[in-house]
Amino acid sequence: MRRLFLTILLLFSTCVVAPAADATLFEKEGAFGWVIVTEHNGLRTLQFERGGARQTVVKMGDPAHLELPYAPVALTGLSVCEAPRRVLIVGLGGGTLPMFIRQYFPEAVIDGVDINPDVVDVARRFLGFREDSRMRGIVADGRKFIEETREPYDVIFLDAFGADSVPPPLSTVEFLRAVRKALKPSGVAVGNIWSREYNRLYDPMVRTYQETFDELYLLEVRGVGNRILLGLPRKENFTRTSLAARAGALSRAKGFRFDMSSLVHSGFNHLVERDASARVLTDAEMLKP
Repeated sequence: MRRLFLTILLLFSTCVVAPAADATLFEKEGAFGWVIVTEHNGLRTLQFERGGARQTVVKMGDPAHLELPYAPVALTGLSVCEAPRRVLIVGLGGGTLPMFIRQYFPEAVIDGVDINPDVVDVARRFLGFREDSRMRGIVADGRKFIEETREPYDVIFLDAFGADSVPPPLSTVEFLRAVRKALKPSGVAVGNIWSREYNRLYDPMVRTYQETFDELYLLEVRGVGNRILLGLPRKENFTRTSLAARAGALSRAKGFRFDMSSLVHSGFNHLVERDASARVLTDAEMLKP
């Protein structure tokens, strides 16, 4: 009897611990590469290649849930402007940032732009992105959209990635100058880039932001390779303490599920000194055929 009991227990344990495979909801190779949506344990993930970086992770029906650690840090940019009445996200992905902002800033006008029509399609069909009179998903070249915009934004999030890097046309000083021009004087550009360990152009990217904006702040994201850049078209001279206070006040006032002041305290850098050995990225270099 004891032997039979142990055999049954072993079989039961084997069944319980076996991990469930990801369910593939969408998979397509289009003009801009692969778009893959999978689901596992109630979370849906957007990737641009099998086993590649997670571009978006959403918990369906819960836009306030932010699974990827870079997103709360990027959202500290909202505390830098007076009030985020007009927001642009270049690199819609699954729509995590615009859906979060819509939840907490219902009066804001939000534009999410992505060059890949398949990405906008899956955001709508599989990832909970819901447009309304104040929020829209736009299939367009992000650079061209910014260059042609006529009404400036309070916050511009630069969150466009290919499978593993920021697209070259969105890395140059000419592009960032267009971003600056598309900002209100009280606005902020929020850039998401990979750290030096994963990004051979890290130092040139930082130098290019410094060349464009009057002030540049860097926020490290704990435990991952993302770095968040806050580019300001004005002088503010934030300290770690003053920016943390602003960020914390906003997250408390809005009832965010995370404390932005702690994110600033742990990762704040005011990038004043310029690395003379790092080059400024230009269209002439980055857009070569």
